[in-house]
Amino acid sequence: MGRHFLDSDEKIEIIATIFRCDRAPAEALGKVLAVQRLAAREVLARQGEESHDCWLVIEGGVRIEAYGVEGQRQQLAQYGPGEFFGAYPSPTVHRAEIATLLETVLLRAEARRIAALVAVDAQIGAGMARLLARQLDRALDRMMARTTYTAAGRVYAELLALAGEADRIAPPPKVTMLALCANTTRETASRAIAALIRRGVISRDERELVILAPRMLREMIS
Repeated sequence: MGRHFLDSDEKIEIIATIFRCDRAPAEALGKVLAVQRLAAREVLARQGEESHDCWLVIEGGVRIEAYGVEGQRQQLAQYGPGEFFGAYPSPTVHRAEIATLLETVLLRAEARRIAALVAVDAQIGAGMARLLARQLDRALDRMMARTTYTAAGRVYAELLALAGEADRIAPPPKVTMLALCANTTRETASRAIAALIRRGVISRDERELVILAPRMLREMIS
């Protein structure tokens, strides 16, 4: 992971950037937002458990999966850097399991405490409104991708989303996880990854997956 720790000033700077607020509101948020670091594929919360917290993703990513009555698994959503998820504005029950996709850094807050700040501070309230509106837009983009992209195109889009601006994913994602995220079969995802390696678009070893030609990968999404 690129960041081994967050000092106080860096944490406040990140909060101010996400909420687009001045330092004083960011410091108020900093008092209720605690840094949480998780390993790859670590379960953060289980379906049916009480939910008192909400989170902001700083690095990495998380997936939301629901389990049916017969044990079948279905991915509902995933969140990356700058996105918000969890209980808000009050405690609830987790509708699905939440787990990390890769090594992840989060900011965690108790739902009622952050909701109280949103209610009394105009900058924090406006920041939360922008945050939730942007996530709705991203969710619509993901729904569009699922209905209009080919299966291989969805795998390519997931790779770009997981890699972010770094153009690398460490540790490399498992093919089964990619298939689940892209709503396709393991065999289809495996063929899509093999084609990318063969064409020199990506490289992959035990430590990481590197996107060597991000522009070409974006052009292959269809």
